[in-house]
Amino acid sequence: MKCSGPISVRLGLAPAGDDDALLAEAEAAATGADAAIVVVGSAELTESEGFDRDTLSLPGRQDELVRRVAAANPATVVVVNSGMPVLLPWADQVAAIVYAWLPGQEFGPALADVLLGAAEPGGRLPVTLPVAEADCPVLRADPDEDGVLHYREGLLIGYRGYDARGTAPRYPFGHGLGYTTWEYESIDCPRGVPDGRDLELAVTVRNCGSRSGKEVVQVYLAGPAAAADPADPIRVLGAFAAVRAAPGEAVLARLTIPARTFARYDEDLASWIWPGGQFTVHAGSSSRTLALSAVVRSGIPPTDPGVASPAGAGLAA
Repeated sequence: MKCSGPISVRLGLAPAGDDDALLAEAEAAATGADAAIVVVGSAELTESEGFDRDTLSLPGRQDELVRRVAAANPATVVVVNSGMPVLLPWADQVAAIVYAWLPGQEFGPALADVLLGAAEPGGRLPVTLPVAEADCPVLRADPDEDGVLHYREGLLIGYRGYDARGTAPRYPFGHGLGYTTWEYESIDCPRGVPDGRDLELAVTVRNCGSRSGKEVVQVYLAGPAAAADPADPIRVLGAFAAVRAAPGEAVLARLTIPARTFARYDEDLASWIWPGGQFTVHAGSSSRTLALSAVVRSGIPPTDPGVASPAGAGLAA
């Protein structure tokens, strides 16, 4: 079936205005204020499921708006209302950034609670925010002349692509701040795991701030260095868990790395296999902030004394 006409037609009105005058007005309003809040993001006609964007930059003169307001008031908070990663070239010039995504009709009340401290921002980045577009592991994905799209990047997309290339992101996958600080004190992990069995471990973190808070503890698994393949990720997210603690309190995060994280798919056998070897479990608050590590060997016999539940984890048999 062939379509002889357009699939859809968009009609709309673009508000007319003097950009220079509006920028000057925002700059003047920020001058002398206790704090300035700037909401930027993607307009409806610049981000949608129906088409691709050709840039990660914010539309229009929004970057200029942020820079001018931040220069007028050092206590500037930028709220990014977008459903995808965008470039933040002014990140070092503002006091804080709230990545709000597309929160829906209760955006206003929720944002007010977070900015005023009634609620803690509890999210963590599900993507990597780059410094520049050229840093993205996969910036374009176009079919060849035969209409075939080749995924030559394989598994090296997202944070795994940044790690493989040694590229420093603006903000890494898993990053996120709240209204308190945390110390990663210890990781309790069995020294071995049999093939086909999940790895259960525990991470102790302490709330070092003056108010209660929530932390998202993340663990990443790095494969055996001796069997490293350039097409394999350096490390992959194995598990994560959210914990809450009062000021000064230490809490235990219990996590389970699924068995298949230790496996790889063999195309010749058309099945998953467990190559075994020495793996490293890293624990921290993002894919690039990993304070703790432990070595674990995959493929040991189930009867090996090293196969044990981590102390204090309260694991069921």
